[in-house]
Amino acid sequence: MMYYLYHIPGKKIGVTNDVEGRVVNQQGYDWDEFELLAMDEDISYISNLELDLQEKFGYKVDRKLYKDLFNNNNKQLNNMKINVTEATTTFPCPIDKLKGRLMDELGMQWETAHGEFTITPPTVNWIMANVKTSMYNKDRCYIYNKAMAKFYDHDPHRNITVGSTHRADVFKEASERELARVNGRLFEKSEVNCKDCNKPIFDCIREWADERGLYDKGDPKTQYIKLMEETGEIGRALLKDDTNEIVDGIGDAVVVLTNLAELIVVPIEECIQSAYDVIAKRTGKMVNGTFVKDQPVTSYGRENVTKRKL
Repeated sequence: MMYYLYHIPGKKIGVTNDVEGRVVNQQGYDWDEFELLAMDEDISYISNLELDLQEKFGYKVDRKLYKDLFNNNNKQLNNMKINVTEATTTFPCPIDKLKGRLMDELGMQWETAHGEFTITPPTVNWIMANVKTSMYNKDRCYIYNKAMAKFYDHDPHRNITVGSTHRADVFKEASERELARVNGRLFEKSEVNCKDCNKPIFDCIREWADERGLYDKGDPKTQYIKLMEETGEIGRALLKDDTNEIVDGIGDAVVVLTNLAELIVVPIEECIQSAYDVIAKRTGKMVNGTFVKDQPVTSYGRENVTKRKL
């Protein structure tokens, strides 16, 4: 499930998992009347960020975290509630108290997008070696599900005594990204191999999308949301210094941009050419790792410079 942090300038900052349904249809705002500030599959992260930005923007701060309005992600592990997302499992205690809490939960099993986990002495040791403190709440800590799954792959039944396990009442739902890929709305490795067919890559992307009905039933606004998802994936990959994920994210973003351009009847090549025609003549310099273009000196600018000198 993907959660979106949206901003209606002068009005509010909120969170939803359905931008069009909540902000456009229910609240009546057009797409150009609000902006998406952030997006993430971790409901705890996006919930804390919402309150933080509400305070910084000067809006009324919600009395309750968004994640606490729903119980779907709160799993009861005997006496300990955990939060399970596609990426992480979060424990409701600081690291220095986690081991004792986990030992009290030996035998507890829960499902994640990367497989089923069971709390055993070896998994407790792995968790304690890899757990991280939440950057938004020092009383919470988390592990990455994918990393634990790799640990588990060596022996999924290690030190589990038959009859000693008990299952958590876990609510599991496929993420929007997974569903999108299944339905062919996002790009994966296609059967079309452009190295073999010698067609331009953008032509292959458009053929792939057209075969799946994206241009007949697709919507530019939906593609924009998909683009936000992909750029979020790139950001997370950069933070992890994961080159493979960065490449995948950039590729997915280019595909979404190609389809977005096609839906507004402007080929992606034309968009790129238009942008290049502008930047090719642009001058400037690097400042703190970012290219800052030179600003033209206007009569207003000269006038103000003169006044300051005086």
